[in-house]
Amino acid sequence: MNFRRAESTDERLALEIKGVSKQYGRFPALKDVSLQAKDKEFLALLGPSGSGKTTLLRVLAGLEEPDAGEVRFGGEDFLALPVRLRKVGMVFQHYALFRHMTVAQNIAFGLTVRRRSEKPSKSEIGDRVADLLSLVQLEGLEKRFPSQLSGGQRQRVALARALAIEPKMLLLDEPFGALDAQVRRELRRWLRELHDKAGVTTVFVTHDQEEALDLADRVAILKDGQLIQLGTPNEVYEHPATPFVFDFLGAACRMPGVVDGSRLLVADWESEAPKGAPQGPVDVFFRPDEVAFAPLDGAGLAAEVRGVTQRGPDVRIDCLIEGQTVELQAHGPTLPPGVATGLPVRIKPLRPQVYAAG
Repeated sequence: MNFRRAESTDERLALEIKGVSKQYGRFPALKDVSLQAKDKEFLALLGPSGSGKTTLLRVLAGLEEPDAGEVRFGGEDFLALPVRLRKVGMVFQHYALFRHMTVAQNIAFGLTVRRRSEKPSKSEIGDRVADLLSLVQLEGLEKRFPSQLSGGQRQRVALARALAIEPKMLLLDEPFGALDAQVRRELRRWLRELHDKAGVTTVFVTHDQEEALDLADRVAILKDGQLIQLGTPNEVYEHPATPFVFDFLGAACRMPGVVDGSRLLVADWESEAPKGAPQGPVDVFFRPDEVAFAPLDGAGLAAEVRGVTQRGPDVRIDCLIEGQTVELQAHGPTLPPGVATGLPVRIKPLRPQVYAAG
């Protein structure tokens, strides 16, 4: 799979998070989290519910105080700054637009409530709103109210409002969570283009693996308040650091095995062990669409095809391997040769990942 790689971000560090911890009663929401984001980088915080990603975002926004650790932005102590001086734009899942205000008034809000000495003139605010309406592709809708907009349009208004204050950092908390799948796909493509045009460091929270891998320059994967892995989308997908990361980033098949020297043994299949594989009992993971099918006298795991289901352009193939039902996938409208319900086959994982059994 090919995902976005960091190419255009400045190598200078913009955001530095060191040893941040946060506890609610007995529940540790963040445990000694340290990571960095480069200038103008798009960083995704990815993880299941309760992983700490939203808590970390709220710390950056000034909505939560950490119990320990430090946050620096551009070398400056971010936690020591009052929230209004952090120049952070934030977008939430449910838009948080003012229903009694027009689109233009919503976008201008952050500028109109500034102190008199910091407030731009009316003409400057008008120019800024017009520029942002063009940037988020909502020209001509400035007089409409939120109730007159679609969900996708409302989220564009929320993003324009966050950008109106010319933030140093843009924080996005599950911004597409309330939208249907088709609109989500359209908006995330647009969001990446918007980020590149705005030239702002962006931190994006999501539990959607595809969204994070498609949008981000780098992905920080969290679990139970801890940072598990940080890397480009390709790095975390191709080289998951733990079984959790492998399983979380896509469909996974798991089989017990043993590594003996340079050999990997899984049931009746023997192959060369991946470089750096731990010795002894292991868990072998592979993607259900990264397998080769062969006749029973070929190489691979002995299996019996239990069912075949057409799924649009792909085929789901349910196999029984060592008493375990495994759901595999084949791309294309035709079945691999020799694959049919009730027939024995061999299944060869093409890129197995091996972890110490646990």
